[in-house]
Amino acid sequence: MIEIQRIARCEQVTVGEWVRRVLREARMRQPVNEPETKLKAVQKASQRSFPTADIERMLSDIERGYRG
Repeated sequence: MIEIQRIARCEQVTVGEWVRRVLREARMRQPVNEPETKLKAVQKASQRSFPTADIERMLSDIERGYRG
């Protein structure tokens, strides 16, 4: 606890704020889904046929859509 208080003081935040920040950062590092779930989604998507085009054409179409 003393070490945490020292770190929080050095960062000029309360211990509570420091703990919330560290927990938030730890949560963000955790994967949203298990690797198996992600792999299944990629495998399923690869079996389908999606419309595609040259990247410049896609970007042009997107930009044209924004402009109306």
